[in-house]
Amino acid sequence: MVHVLGSRILLRPTDPERSRTFYGERLGLAVYREFGTGPQRGTVYFLGGGFLELSGRSDTPPSPAVRLWLQVADVHAAHDELRAAAVEIVRPPVVEPWGLAEMWIADPDGVPIVLVEVPADHPLRYRPGI
Repeated sequence: MVHVLGSRILLRPTDPERSRTFYGERLGLAVYREFGTGPQRGTVYFLGGGFLELSGRSDTPPSPAVRLWLQVADVHAAHDELRAAAVEIVRPPVVEPWGLAEMWIADPDGVPIVLVEVPADHPLRYRPGI
């Protein structure tokens, strides 16, 4: 068995500086660490229980199969904060049939990001009898 001690998502953006501005300034993710120098330097952000690393550069955007799912405490407050930070809202908050409140944005390379609020009575947070 593999004993995993930590994890992170690695993105190779087409424009690293533009992506650092998006994730660090617009989304306001806190920096965990940075390495290297110059425009190709790497930046690792805290991402709740994991990390998001922007490092290297790619000539093409990430695959459409790559998506980020970020749980937030209040999706409506996140909507207002991101709109004020000039982040394009792909879809405003909506309560989905499965009970989660979700809103969608995308990073500069088009990576879909879903911000999710899990209501207090949702089975992801609370299961009676357990």
